Amino acid sequence: MNALLPFIKYLSSLHPLSKEAQEQLIDWCSIKTFRKNEEIQTIGATCKTIYFILSGIGRIYYLKDGVEVTEYFAFPNDLIVRAESLFTQTPSRKAIQALEDSQVVAIPADPLFQLFDSHRDLERLFRILVQQSYVDTLHRLENIQFLTAEERYIKLMEEKPELIQHIPLKHIASFLGITQVSLSRIRGQKR
Repeated sequence: MNALLPFIKYLSSLHPLSKEAQEQLIDWCSIKTFRKNEEIQTIGATCKTIYFILSGIGRIYYLKDGVEVTEYFAFPNDLIVRAESLFTQTPSRKAIQALEDSQVVAIPADPLFQLFDSHRDLERLFRILVQQSYVDTLHRLENIQFLTAEERYIKLMEEKPELIQHIPLKHIASFLGITQVSLSRIRGQKR
């Protein structure tokens, strides 16, 4: 339980949780460790677990014409889940990967959803987390629609400057929707 206390403390900072809700959530959670580049969930798997990054970095990616395209980065205190697979119980066309050695809290979805029935505070907390994730996704789509590649890069570096130190440029480029050559050119102009 002690290893999960920072996780519970962080969740409680977003929305207060009763002691009983905390204890029951902890009963279902486990801590898992993944090595750099290890798949947390493979393409074609049906998502049954919600992950919360304790340390390290994760990403969601898919293959397009045999090329990996990064859709999302997750840092400490971020959730990472294939929501479309989780909620429809269908295989995902996307994978979750640890980009560096990572430690995550694994929360099995079915027991969590059952806890929602008896702990409205827990349900409210996860609704807040899902709403934040949804808004982040919309912002990313709007950035692709309305900003140039250079503007997207600048915005990303302002919001997440640690990316450059920890994430390969090929993943950053695909996340921005540009080639690695274009990203190198933009970075060269900014120096």
